[in-house]
Amino acid sequence: MILRAIKRYGYIPNTNARDLRKSDGKCVAVIVKGLYNPLLAEAIQIMEEEIKRRAYATVVRYVNFDENEASVALELSKREKLSGIIFLGGFFSDGDQRLKKIKVPFVLSTSECKLDEGAGKKYTTLSVDNEKESYRMTEYLIELGHRKIAVLSGIPDEASIGKLRLEGYKRALKDYGVQMDESLILPMKKESAFYSMENGYLMAKELLESGRKFTCLYAFSDAMAIGACRAIADVGRKIPDDYSVAGFDGIEIGNFYNPKLTTIRQPVHDIARESVDALMKLLEGEKTYIHRVFQGTLEKRESTKHYSVK
Repeated sequence: MILRAIKRYGYIPNTNARDLRKSDGKCVAVIVKGLYNPLLAEAIQIMEEEIKRRAYATVVRYVNFDENEASVALELSKREKLSGIIFLGGFFSDGDQRLKKIKVPFVLSTSECKLDEGAGKKYTTLSVDNEKESYRMTEYLIELGHRKIAVLSGIPDEASIGKLRLEGYKRALKDYGVQMDESLILPMKKESAFYSMENGYLMAKELLESGRKFTCLYAFSDAMAIGACRAIADVGRKIPDDYSVAGFDGIEIGNFYNPKLTTIRQPVHDIARESVDALMKLLEGEKTYIHRVFQGTLEKRESTKHYSVK
């Protein structure tokens, strides 16, 4: 029962937390949305190093996709001696009253925030433009000649980064006059870890077994793309000869996978360091809030190729 509860709620023991109550208050919480995103793992490592260099302790708290990270932060800030908080990943609305109740400085990192007018006076956000970068990836695939582009997306009708990436995909199809096929948009499996290799494998397997025609598969995370590549290999097909595959994030394994994965690389190192810098300025008393949008990089690698009608 204990092991099932640990799996369900995503509990991960953190040695930093054991000393948190004994700290003098110089502690930063990093609240991470999701458990299986290698991109966020890279960001956490950099943040911990930067926070330690500033003589602060770090506590890392993971939350599942069905949890509200603002609620978790609010509860954590009430119970523990926190100086500040970095939210890593996720999607936020300026109208979320839970954010407004958090009394310590915080930064939204690699997160999308739907800001109302005047919100720039209250929040600091650092991320890529997920809708724009997804448009760019879809545009590239269209320019390669693909018209039947299947998508491994997020949760339907849920405000999230996945939804923004889906909007970018749809806008690119419309702008280039490509007919959208709703049957080629596959939502994540709720029974599997979100944005994971397993989820990508299961979605791609379902697509391949359905007999639906597609020439390219675009996954909203590199981990899902790699899982999809395994599913394609399992049915005896080759990448990119039979299907092109593209991802999003730019995690390290994608550059060493065979074939190397075409992706949108997020500048996670820069985002992580600037997130810590921004929080430290708030802790030092500065009241200037920034909204930094970073440029992603389209990495054209081996998993995609030009498609021509046979």
